[in-house]
Amino acid sequence: MTQPRKITQRRTSAPADDRRPLTARSVVASTLLGIDPPRLGTALLVRSGELFGISGPTTRVALSRMVAAGELEPDPGDDGSGSPGRPAGYRLAGPMLARQARQAASRSAERRRWKGEWEMALVVDGRRSASDRADLRAAMARLRLAEVREGVWLRPDNLDATRVADAAAIVADQCTRYTARPDDEHPAELAARLWPLDEWAATTAGLRAEMADLVEALESGDTAALARGFVLSAAVLRHLLADPLLPPELLPPSWPGDDLRAEYDRYDRAFKSVWRDWFRQQDG
Repeated sequence: MTQPRKITQRRTSAPADDRRPLTARSVVASTLLGIDPPRLGTALLVRSGELFGISGPTTRVALSRMVAAGELEPDPGDDGSGSPGRPAGYRLAGPMLARQARQAASRSAERRRWKGEWEMALVVDGRRSASDRADLRAAMARLRLAEVREGVWLRPDNLDATRVADAAAIVADQCTRYTARPDDEHPAELAARLWPLDEWAATTAGLRAEMADLVEALESGDTAALARGFVLSAAVLRHLLADPLLPPELLPPSWPGDDLRAEYDRYDRAFKSVWRDWFRQQDG
């Protein structure tokens, strides 16, 4: 099946480097998203909040609300020291656990060799509820498909089709899937219309500069860099989730994705080393 010849392409929104003030929930989420396995004692989660001026009671309320929302599960700890009323700790669950898997996939950036074909998904029924539409849009973002026009979604077929099973199920419920070969413009030009590649690269340059400015302090063991480093780490991981993971032949020259990942690996090692030392000091 070929792409319609005349279409109005809707460019995917540019990634935003949105660093709003951290809440107790965002500190808990980012803390657990950044460790493997994603579980931690209650006292350390509370102290992580205190690193950002968030009180212990506020963090404990956030923990309870995240459990109620299905984002966390109480974790009794390896020694079974927790109780239903006061668990020893918490671990990621549900959508948060799925998000950690997506973050890991974004960091590894695994792609198949591209053979020139594109995934296409067409909405089969325009009479959908607002909730269905929102669910589909979120699922498409997680699958890294871009909206060509209302009800038509597209991306190069270079990612594992089973990469995000729950999102794929939402798409299968609302759309018919095809394999397409656009025949009226160069594929790289189409990709540039669908994704804000220049904006992504510009944001990447800023993040790389911030990491370069901070990594030496972290590698020297400076715990004063932890708070800023925590916020920056979360920003890089969010940014990587916005990478469309296009085939190399569709990317602009000097695409910075691989450099960002390599530099973040170094930064992440340094940050986690200082973080672990800080945790040990708090635990002691």
